[in-house]
Amino acid sequence: MVFMKMINDGGPVMWIIMFCSLIGLFVFFEKWFQFHREQINIRELVKGLINVLKRDGLMEAITLCENTPGPVAKVLKEAILAYERGEEDLERAIEDEKLVQIPALERHLDILGTIGYVAPLLGLLGTVLGMMEAFQTIYAKSVYVSAQDLSGAIGMALITTAGGLCVAIPCYVAYNYLVARVNSMILEIEKTSSELIYFFNHHDKEKKLSRGENNG
Repeated sequence: MVFMKMINDGGPVMWIIMFCSLIGLFVFFEKWFQFHREQINIRELVKGLINVLKRDGLMEAITLCENTPGPVAKVLKEAILAYERGEEDLERAIEDEKLVQIPALERHLDILGTIGYVAPLLGLLGTVLGMMEAFQTIYAKSVYVSAQDLSGAIGMALITTAGGLCVAIPCYVAYNYLVARVNSMILEIEKTSSELIYFFNHHDKEKKLSRGENNG
C-alpha cells in the first residue's frame, strides 16, 4: 500500500520510471539465465577436442561441439568444419562465426545501459514538474500558502528523483556486470580458437613429416 501510494504521489513520470525498471529487470534476468546456460568448463572442452582431433576424429569433435552449449563451442565447431573442408584460412571461418555469436551475447544489453542513463533524467524531469506545480500553487495563492498546499508538488519532485536513482543505480551495476561477462566470453573465444588453429598447424606439420619419413 505504501509503495503504491508513493507511485501515485510521484505522478505520471513515476509510472514511466517503474515501467523502465520492469524492462531492466526482465533484460537482466534474461541475459543472466542465458549466460548461466552457456557457462561451461572451457579447459575441459578444449582438452577433449584436442584428444579427439589427435586421432583425426573430426566427426567426433564436431559432435562434441554440437552437444556443448555456448558460443565458444559454436565457434570451434565452425573452425573444425572449415578444416574438414580443407580450407586454409581457418581464421576467416572463425571471424564469420564470431560475427554471429558476439552480437547474440550483446543483444539487449544496450536497453539496460539506456535505462541506467535515462532513469535519472526521468527523475529530474519529475523534479522539474513538481517544482513547476509548486510555483503554480504559490502563484494561485499569492496571499497565503501553507505547507500542506506545497507538500504534494514537493513530494512528487522528491519521489521521482529518488525513484529515478533507485532504478538507475542497479541498472548501471547490472549493465557493467553483464558487459564484463560478455568480454570474458569473447576472450575465451579468442584464446580457444587460437589454440585450435595452433593445434591444426602443428598437427598438419607432424603428418607431413610422418609421410615424408614413410616415403623415405
